[in-house]
Amino acid sequence: MDVNVAEAAASALAGLGVGLTAALSFRWSEKDRKKSVKRIDVQPEPELPPGVDTVLSVLRSCAVVLDDSDQVIKASSAAYALGLVRGGAIAVDEMLAMARLTRRDGEIRQADLDIPRGGGKLNGDPLAVSVRVAPLGSRLVLVLVEDLTEARRIEAVRRDFVANVSHELKTPVGALSLLSEAVQDASDDPEAVRRFAGRMLIEATRLTSLVQEIIELSRVQDDERLTDAEPVAVDELVAEAMDRCRHQAAAKQITMAAGGIAGLRLHGNRGQLAAALGNLVENAVNYSPARTRVAIAARKVPGSKVETVEISVTDQGTGISERDRERIFERFYRVDPARSRATGGTGLGLSIVKHVAASHGGTVSVWSVEGQGSTFTLRLPTTPRGDSARDRTPFADPADSDTDGEYETAGDHETDSDHDGDADPGAVPAHLPAHLPAPEVQP
Repeated sequence: MDVNVAEAAASALAGLGVGLTAALSFRWSEKDRKKSVKRIDVQPEPELPPGVDTVLSVLRSCAVVLDDSDQVIKASSAAYALGLVRGGAIAVDEMLAMARLTRRDGEIRQADLDIPRGGGKLNGDPLAVSVRVAPLGSRLVLVLVEDLTEARRIEAVRRDFVANVSHELKTPVGALSLLSEAVQDASDDPEAVRRFAGRMLIEATRLTSLVQEIIELSRVQDDERLTDAEPVAVDELVAEAMDRCRHQAAAKQITMAAGGIAGLRLHGNRGQLAAALGNLVENAVNYSPARTRVAIAARKVPGSKVETVEISVTDQGTGISERDRERIFERFYRVDPARSRATGGTGLGLSIVKHVAASHGGTVSVWSVEGQGSTFTLRLPTTPRGDSARDRTPFADPADSDTDGEYETAGDHETDSDHDGDADPGAVPAHLPAHLPAPEVQP
């Protein structure tokens, strides 16, 4: 009996040892199998070819490199700024589709796209971009994106400008052609010849004025730093502007008054400043009823960095509506086209004023109430501008000012205002004196 028990115990122990050995062997083999599988599944991350990273860092275009799973492994800061990359992936579906097709067939693709700003929902105007996709090695795809938005905007402005110039030149040229035919047909009627010749002189003067203003605008519209600046006395600019409009003012019995201008000096291009102030005074006279008053006031305004001089031209005309105030500094825009034709206006005067102010580091603004009149104010530094026109503050949208009825501009054709229709019709802008100065010069 004892022998049988001993044999059973020995057998049990032997079986237990065999079982433990088998279990341990199974676990070891399972671990080895998992390690081998893991080694097979985990592949090294794709690397950029030598030198590509350096090339991408100096490109002006936005650059994005995708791997074979459409994940971004390299993207320039400009790509993130435009919202092209988000969460490690391309945020624009059209670009992603182009990348997949290029990975599939290896062909280089290029397309012009309009994409939402920030890669999200469309807010405002979309971005106009040129996209070029090319294979980069066997597993990578390179996406280059060039922002064409500003170039498209400039091209549109130039196209509109050419169209407007063509239209404006066609009117007086056509009139001269018709009048010359009329003179030829009325050669035996001296009175008719004199009448038609007078009309030809008016149209020729209008054409000359238009060409001169186009030339002047072409000189100042780039808003570049002045290279021929000099000290300019404000009283001399005002006297020149008033002399320019003396005949028109006398014909309408309009009194021109100037005050506060003695001793003030600016630093800038004398010819440009005289043209800008002359345009403002001429507009005030042309858009004022007979037997009213046009006042020119100036004052020095201390500033934290630089002192400025404010020159304000105030009329008692019909005023300017809110809708028109948003656009009066655009090229060829006229509040009243019929009156502009009657006075020989070209629609370029205020645009020239805007660019002259910008090139001098200043601004021009308008305050107006319909039926009460308008005030245009030039704010110009008394010392040479120290920064280039490219570094000045961008021009705001017309809905961002804090002065009722006042629009300000210092650059392209954008303006500042926050006119909500609640302006006091009798209110006077803070930058103007409460009482107009006594007339110093009048026709």
